[in-house]
Amino acid sequence: MHVFVAGAAGAIGRYLVPLLVEAGHRVTGTSRTDSGLDRLRAQGAGAVRLDVFDAEAVARAVAEAAPDAIVHQLTALNGGTPADNGRIRRVGTRNLVDAAKRAGVRRIVAQSIAWAYEAGDAPATEDTPLDVTAPAPRSGVVGGVRALEEAVAELDEHVVLRYGLFYGPGTWYRPGGLVADVLRNGGPTGDPASIFLSGLAADAAVSSFVHVEDAAEATVAALRWPSGTVNIVDDEPAPAREWLPALAAAVGAPAPAPTSGRAGWQRGADNGLARSLGWRPRHATWRTGFGS
Repeated sequence: MHVFVAGAAGAIGRYLVPLLVEAGHRVTGTSRTDSGLDRLRAQGAGAVRLDVFDAEAVARAVAEAAPDAIVHQLTALNGGTPADNGRIRRVGTRNLVDAAKRAGVRRIVAQSIAWAYEAGDAPATEDTPLDVTAPAPRSGVVGGVRALEEAVAELDEHVVLRYGLFYGPGTWYRPGGLVADVLRNGGPTGDPASIFLSGLAADAAVSSFVHVEDAAEATVAALRWPSGTVNIVDDEPAPAREWLPALAAAVGAPAPAPTSGRAGWQRGADNGLARSLGWRPRHATWRTGFGS
């Protein structure tokens, strides 16, 4: 296929683009920076500078590329805020889908998240509803996810990948990453990473993780999957009392003092559907993956 990767220079893109090229696909990737464009060219991809909030620019870029499929990997994780991510999910996705329609592109694979499900006691499956009645500020996150997924579903062939929390090179959860800095500082300091971490750190709060390499491999496979939503998470959803000390040890930081409790939506996610489609995470658990 000819694959148009929006957000190709991000944490997943640095693995995804080489995998696509190795699999025989032709790739056109987008980035906002010179360094990102240079990296894409070095990886064997075409490179396009793109502001995803400029609808006409997006339409022009997709039309000129004329791809067989679009992969939506746009985020604001590098220095952005939850509000920035919400805007990308709502406005950026809308622009990509509209551009795809105008260019006759029928297939899209899009990044979503696996922690937008409603409350429950067991890891969520893809049949679990989104937490659409959540109060603010969570309502903003879930609303953005809902807008993204509904827009993507307008294309005839669409796969929504609900990824777990990313860890590994280029992510917050790695040695030298933003969460490692938060742990070394002894707790939340007001930046986006510390605020996000503090919401997950209660001792009984369950999270699901996925290594960025595994997420990239799932994304390549999803180009051939049937339309629908798929959780891309590792095999071991776990409470913070287990994963947080392991992460602290892996990044060389002291383990934080535990707090008690769990929000109902902090339930993790189940990867049974992805496994039935043939995907197997190389990093089956964060227990061994955090150190990689």
